[in-house]
Amino acid sequence: MSSRTSDVLVVGGGIIGLVTAWRAAQRGLATAVVDPEPGGGAAQVAAGMLAAVTELHYGEQTLLGLNLASAHRYPDFAAELTELTGLDLGYRRCGTLAVALDADDRAHLRELHALQRQSGLESEWLSGRECRRLEPMLAPGVRGGLRVDGDHQIDPRRLTRALLAACERAGVVFHRAWARSLQVVRDRAAGVATTDGEELAADQVVLAAGSLSGRLEGVPEALLPPVRPVKGQVLRLTVPPRHAPFLSRTVRAVVRGSQVYLVPRESGELVIGATSEELGWDTTVTAGGVYELLRDAHELVPGITELPLTETRAGLRPGSPDNAPLLGPTELPGLLLATGHYRNGVLLTPVTGDALAHALTTGELPEVARPFTPRRFLESVEQPA
Repeated sequence: MSSRTSDVLVVGGGIIGLVTAWRAAQRGLATAVVDPEPGGGAAQVAAGMLAAVTELHYGEQTLLGLNLASAHRYPDFAAELTELTGLDLGYRRCGTLAVALDADDRAHLRELHALQRQSGLESEWLSGRECRRLEPMLAPGVRGGLRVDGDHQIDPRRLTRALLAACERAGVVFHRAWARSLQVVRDRAAGVATTDGEELAADQVVLAAGSLSGRLEGVPEALLPPVRPVKGQVLRLTVPPRHAPFLSRTVRAVVRGSQVYLVPRESGELVIGATSEELGWDTTVTAGGVYELLRDAHELVPGITELPLTETRAGLRPGSPDNAPLLGPTELPGLLLATGHYRNGVLLTPVTGDALAHALTTGELPEVARPFTPRRFLESVEQPA
C-alpha cells in the first residue's frame, strides 16, 4: 500500500534526523520521518558535551570550523526550541575543565593548549592548585589543566524530546517502521519500502540513520555511506542534595591513555563516559567497561564512590573514515546524507539542520558544510595511485 508523496522523507529519527525534518518543514516542505522509535539512537546515551575546543584533535582543523559554527549557533538554537515547545533543554554555559593527573598527561595537555592557541581558540592554562580551587572535589594529584569557558553542555534526552515536539508542531508525519530499501525510479531516489510492506514516496530522501546508514538496501554500492558503529558505554550517577554542589562544570581527563569525562546536570545527574570500542553491533554493558569508567573517574574525583549508580548504558556512535560527518547531496539524484557524526552528533545538531534544509531547498550545501560532502570519499577512491 502506497502512502501520499512527501517532499522530503528522512530515514532515521535520532536527533540528526529530527533536526533535519524540523528545519525542512519550517522551509515549507511536506516532510515525513521513517523510524520505529523516533527519538531513539545514540543521543539517548550521549553525555551532551558541546566541546569544540577541548575535543580538538590533530588533523581535524577542518572539522573544527564546522564544530565552532555549530557551537556559535547553540544559544539561539536552544532558545528557539524552548520558546517553541516550552521544554527545558538542560543547556548550560558552565564551561569545561580538562585536567592532567601525571607528567605525561600534563605534557599532552600542554600540546593541546598550543594547538588550541594556534587555531585561535580561547583556553587558559591552570596549575593543579588553581584547578582544585575551581573544583574542590578534584583529586589532590591533579597536575594542571585547561579551563575552557566556551565549551558548554546540553541534555541530549531533553533535546530529543524538544525536537520531537517541534517536528509535530511543524506537521512532520511519522511512520513508525524500519526502512527496508531505497526505491529508485529512473535513476533517482524516489522513496523507501518499509519492513511492514508500505511504500513511502518522496521527491527527496535524506539518509540519517546513524550507524545503520550503510545498511539500507537499494542504495548503489558505491554510494553507501562508509559509516561504522563505535561502541560507547556511559554511566549515570545521582548527586544527593547533601553532596551538592559536587562539580560546577564538565571535567575531563586522559587516565592511563583512556578518555574519561564527568558531566554534571542541574538536575543532580552526573554522567560519566565514555569508552570507545570497535566491536561491531554489540551494545552489551560489560562489567569491565563499568569498572574502568568508575576506576578512572574515581582517580579524578574520589568522591564519586559515595554516589548512587542509577543507570548503565551502551550505544553506537556512527564513525566515518575521517571522523567527520557526511552531509548533503550524493551522486544519486534525490538522495542526501546526514550521518557519520561520530562523537560530535549533539554538538553538530544545529549546523546540520541548517545545512540540510539549505541543500534540500537549493540543491547545494552552504559554504560551511561543503568540505563534508559525501562525494569526498568517491573523489579519494578515484585518485590515481
